[in-house]
Amino acid sequence: MSLETLKVQIIKKAWEDAAFKQQLLADPKGAVKAAFGVELPQEIEVTAVEETGTHYYLVIPPNPEDVAGDPNNLQLVW
Repeated sequence: MSLETLKVQIIKKAWEDAAFKQQLLADPKGAVKAAFGVELPQEIEVTAVEETGTHYYLVIPPNPEDVAGDPNNLQLVW
């Protein structure tokens, strides 16, 4: 499963399942593992936030040029 596919599935499940959404907001890695059986590496941090009709988040991913030579780069850019 690609990361983009997983991301879409996580969002869809959060929309459909209020309990999952609350778990996702409180413990994103635990929620993903419990719901999808995907264990994210310990060195990866995940923060889940919920947008509202008046509060939006703009996520700026790492610049590929900045991470290309990094040996710790896990190629996990959503």
